Amino acid sequence: MAYGVKIAKGKAYKGASLKRRHIRIRKKISGTPARPRLVVTRSNRGITAQVIDDLAGHTLASASTLDSSIRGGEGDKSSKAKQVGQLVAERAKAAGIEAVVFDRGGNQYAGRIAALADAAREAGLKF
Repeated sequence: MAYGVKIAKGKAYKGASLKRRHIRIRKKISGTPARPRLVVTRSNRGITAQVIDDLAGHTLASASTLDSSIRGGEGDKSSKAKQVGQLVAERAKAAGIEAVVFDRGGNQYAGRIAALADAAREAGLKF
């Protein structure tokens, strides 16, 4: 199935490029019950991580910078991304998930995305 993204100009170009990369990645990555997909959604203010079983269409575990344990914490956005990675890994392990497929959502694997992934690996989640 072909997906198209209109060529954008100016400020909208960055968003269109992100969408194009995300579509290209999602063609190759899918979450199964044995190995669900760890999706990372990044905004300017926060970061969200979800563990999703694509076959059933259910979210198995999730964590965000809006969670009460992280929201009022100190530190920069990268340190909060590390906390989100640890929290989503703990919740996934509690749900019986050992290994996931990492979906960076079209974002570059650097900075907050890499910090979240590294923290999830350190907490025992296998990629």
